[in-house]
Amino acid sequence: MLRSGLSERISSKIRCCLHSRRICLEAALAAALLCSLAAGASFARFQAVCRQVRADTLRLHIVANSDSAQDQALKLRVRDSMLQEVSVLFEKVPDQAQAVQTARRQLPRLQAAAERAVRENGSRQQVRVRLVRMRFPTTHYEGFSLPAGEYDALRIELGKAAGHNWFCVLYPGLCLPSAECAAYPKQAENRLITGKCEVRLALLDWLQKI
Repeated sequence: MLRSGLSERISSKIRCCLHSRRICLEAALAAALLCSLAAGASFARFQAVCRQVRADTLRLHIVANSDSAQDQALKLRVRDSMLQEVSVLFEKVPDQAQAVQTARRQLPRLQAAAERAVRENGSRQQVRVRLVRMRFPTTHYEGFSLPAGEYDALRIELGKAAGHNWFCVLYPGLCLPSAECAAYPKQAENRLITGKCEVRLALLDWLQKI
C-alpha cells in the first residue's frame, strides 16, 4: 500500500509537470505566432511604402563610356551640365507623372544639352538620352537611401556605356540646387528614405532576387 501510494503521488506529479510544460509550450507557440504575424504585418507595410517611393520617383542615370579616368571625368562634366539644365525644367513639377511627361517632352532639348557638354569637353563620343524603366539596387546617398526595384529614369549613355554610372533623383528634386525643399508626397515615404532602414532594405533587395 505504501509503495502504491508513493507511486500514485509520483505519477500525479509527473502528470502535473507534463501538463504545466504543455501549457508553457502552447503559450510560447502562441506568443511566437503573434510575433510572427506582427512582424509580417510590419514588413508588409514597409514593402507598401517602398512601392510608393518607387512610384513617386524619377531618377537621373548617367553612364560613362568606360572606367578610364578620362571617361569618368567626362561623365562628371556631363553631370554638372545636365544638373543645370534639369534644374530649370523640373524644379516646379508637382508630381512624378508630370516629371515623366516633362522628361519625355524635353528629350530633344536634353539630348542637345548632353551632346553640347560632351563636345565642349573635346570628345566625339556618341550620346543617347532616353526615358526608361529600369531596375536599381538599394542605393545609399548622402542623407537618404532608396529601396531596390524598378524606377522610371532619365538615362544618359555616353559612348559604349560600359563604365561606372552616376545617379540621383530628379523628382522629388533631391539632386537639384533646391534639394533642401524637396520631399516625397507622404510622410511615410520621407521617413523611410531618411530613416535607419538599412537592414530592411537589404532584406527587401534579397527577397526581390529570389
